[in-house]
Amino acid sequence: MSAALVAVPSAFRDRLPDPVASHWGPSGAPDGAMSFGGFVTFHVVLWAAIAGVCLSIAVRAGALRRRYARGRIGAALGAGACLALGLQALSLNANLDRARWEQAGTVGWRVVPLIAAALLAGWIGHLAARPGPDERPEGGEPPLALHLDPGQRAVWVSSVSAPWASAMAIVGLVAAGAIALGAVLGLPGALWITAAALVVIGLAGLALSSVRVKVSPEGLRISFGPLRWPSRHVPLEKIEKAWVERRRPSEVGGWGFRGLPGRATIMLRGGECLVVRYTSGGELGISIDDATTGAALLTALKTPAPPPA
Repeated sequence: MSAALVAVPSAFRDRLPDPVASHWGPSGAPDGAMSFGGFVTFHVVLWAAIAGVCLSIAVRAGALRRRYARGRIGAALGAGACLALGLQALSLNANLDRARWEQAGTVGWRVVPLIAAALLAGWIGHLAARPGPDERPEGGEPPLALHLDPGQRAVWVSSVSAPWASAMAIVGLVAAGAIALGAVLGLPGALWITAAALVVIGLAGLALSSVRVKVSPEGLRISFGPLRWPSRHVPLEKIEKAWVERRRPSEVGGWGFRGLPGRATIMLRGGECLVVRYTSGGELGISIDDATTGAALLTALKTPAPPPA
């Protein structure tokens, strides 16, 4: 990849101005330039930074043994390679056969298909990297062993909140109210669209600002937001097992609801997570306080009580 980023512009060096246009302003006209050597170095360093971050994640203990981690690394490498090559190709095309960098052509709309190509390359990289074993940690040694007597009913409830999400949601809703007021007072009607978008974003942020988890003989119930809505119930018979796992936002793709159905994490803070595996094979991780007790109770509820002597 680095060789291609050096070889391709070198093959066209005689047809390029020096310095070459390297930056384009909002009008589409070039407004910055760098030497040919700096131009080549920039794209090589860009690719090296992308590959270096992916490599640092890959060499971390156990990273490549997890299918989802390999998929994300493959997606980053695929999209990063496409972006590095594509950005260089766009710049070369705009500078080709120009006497001075100020005469370089525009890039403009060509960035749109480049972004689409990068997304496609990321998807292909994700698929290419996923095959192979998927070694999933089961939480190490069980920290708690609970025993329930026949007829005994036990319930575990825990919650966690993200103040930053609540603050962002409130800011979005306040901004939506201010914009809507402006629209009522006669400002452009298009403001209603902005206000509606901010309301949706604010309500979504408010719903994901906290999560409450309840484990009972009926199964697992996950509720979101201050109103505990929306809520999801997973019957006990649909849960195969539960354990505790430490996860970080960087490992699952950030904060909020991350991943895809069948392999998802509700991430409001890094650290201890309650992880359940469904009988269908899917998994759900929830960053929650006292996850150890929740996993232990789910395990106890799944284990039939021994018959009385």
